[in-house]
Amino acid sequence: METNFWNIIWTVIVIVVVLYVVYSLYLAIFQSRFVYFPEPTIEATPEAIGLEYEEVYFETTDGVKLFAWFIPSKEQRAVAIFCHGNAGNISHRLHTIKLLNRLGLSTLIFDYRGYGQSEGNPSEKGTYLDVEAAWQYIVDFRGIEPEKIVILGRSLGGAIAAYIAQKHQPGMLVIESTFTSIPDMAAVIYPYIPVRLLSRIIYPTVKYISEVKCPVLIVHSRHDDIIPFDHGLRLFEMANQPKKFLEISGNHNEGYMISTEQHEEHLRGFISKYL
Repeated sequence: METNFWNIIWTVIVIVVVLYVVYSLYLAIFQSRFVYFPEPTIEATPEAIGLEYEEVYFETTDGVKLFAWFIPSKEQRAVAIFCHGNAGNISHRLHTIKLLNRLGLSTLIFDYRGYGQSEGNPSEKGTYLDVEAAWQYIVDFRGIEPEKIVILGRSLGGAIAAYIAQKHQPGMLVIESTFTSIPDMAAVIYPYIPVRLLSRIIYPTVKYISEVKCPVLIVHSRHDDIIPFDHGLRLFEMANQPKKFLEISGNHNEGYMISTEQHEEHLRGFISKYL
């Protein structure tokens, strides 16, 4: 009886260890599936919110054609490059496009490779090439001076926005509901798996933001149900002056809509002060 008992115990241990290893390997090999959630269908355009827009295509340095919208503001005070989050596509960001237009910002919103009508498949390196192409389009084709460019990034897009802002020097950087890094986020979601060792996708926002020289506005909700509030506080801590932290209400995906008035007021004030 005792021998059978220990045989059962050891069998259970072996099964648990094997499952643990297999799941860890699955996370390591297919981790892009846990980061990127692109949607191919454009469900609406800025016309649905009463705004004129241009369909824009530009190419990255590795030959990927990207799809974007350029939404002009009748009272253009600057141009925003909007780096959206990890799910959907540009057609799911009409609320923010309208907000930016009210603030007098013409907006370029682009889809990363593999999203919407953009070619290719998403990757960390690829998204950096994508935002670089967006920057070059605004600076070279549209002729906008860097100091008149606002880089806005939300969630995953905040990491991509921080990357381009530390590489160039825009007029300002706005980061909303963004993590310090993918390994930091993974450690929160999978605390019992060595995700820091397994992560091939990094997006070190905290490193990039420490190298940004322009004014920085960090926006985060204490009730964010996906990216912990302390990630936003850490990014703010690492950002250089001048900087401001705006605490909004609501969860990760709806906070910026629930807090629209507060969000708009502080964005308007920050833009007026530094542009």
